[in-house]
Amino acid sequence: MPLFAIVALMPFALICLAASFGGLWVWAAVLYMTVLTATLDQAVRWVMPDAPEGAEFPAANALLVALALAHLLVFPLVVWAIAGPSGLRIGQKLLLGFAAGLWFGQVSNPCAHELIHRGNRVLYGLGVAVYASLLFGHHASAHRLVHHRFAASLDDPNTAREGETFYHFWPRAWAGSFRQGWRAEARLRVTKGGLHPYFIYLMLSLGALGVGFVVGGWVGALVWVFLALHGQTQLLLADYVQHYGLRRARLPNGKLEPVSARHSWNAPHWFSSGLMLNAPRHSDHHAHPNRPYPALRLPAKEDAPYLPYPLPVCCTLALFPRLWQRVVGRRLVKWRQLSAKQALGPQA
Repeated sequence: MPLFAIVALMPFALICLAASFGGLWVWAAVLYMTVLTATLDQAVRWVMPDAPEGAEFPAANALLVALALAHLLVFPLVVWAIAGPSGLRIGQKLLLGFAAGLWFGQVSNPCAHELIHRGNRVLYGLGVAVYASLLFGHHASAHRLVHHRFAASLDDPNTAREGETFYHFWPRAWAGSFRQGWRAEARLRVTKGGLHPYFIYLMLSLGALGVGFVVGGWVGALVWVFLALHGQTQLLLADYVQHYGLRRARLPNGKLEPVSARHSWNAPHWFSSGLMLNAPRHSDHHAHPNRPYPALRLPAKEDAPYLPYPLPVCCTLALFPRLWQRVVGRRLVKWRQLSAKQALGPQA
């Protein structure tokens, strides 16, 4: 827990200092979220050990609450620093927005993701608030009701097809998850009744834009939109990478085979795992959606595909389709060949 707390909260402090004072603090925030993360992942070859089965982490939810509140506080601060009379130069404002967007997508998103999987209604509501501030409230519905049911299949809008570029995936996943999440919630309303959650997401997002207007006028509202889109892009990059090209088989009865470790890409790197609250241990999350993030485990190398580089690095590679295909596309082919040999058994 100390590792998760230090690694995930440090950029929050740096972004606050950068928004308040500019100068070298802006560069510190950017370098932390980019160079430092990638360097420590590669330079220090250490993997966080798996927690004992059944281990409990009393501080896990407390850190999620702290991170969510930090997100809701720093978002208007960054908008004010960019759109308001902060005294920052244009270059500093751009770098601050870049660093903040990375933190929103790589830390706030995993935090909100964990919160919407908790059974407590207050924690769930806090996760919804974080996603709504990113103008992405529907993810709270689509992720739980659609993605976890159909992951690694053509029925899931957030699973990237083999050969599909991120630039084609982004609008397809955004629109598809919005529609399917709406339909899933509408079906639940038939039996449960009550207000459709999308109305709540809309009201919260409009409220967030209102805060942007208060701290920076129309420019502030526009900056809020751009920061939200930056954060959304980080979220969708992770979705793109973590199931890219993987497929669950369709059974004779028409249903999908049960999701297993082989249907998610994983990464063992310690620093980015601490930063992203163990999101790179994606197979275990799909196997145990309610398992708290410190307890997520890494599957055996023969049981699941592994990314060649840390998750944030692979997300960067995904922005360059040809490079992505050379690196991860080839890794996908090798994984399929290994899977085929395993299916044949000892005779292979």
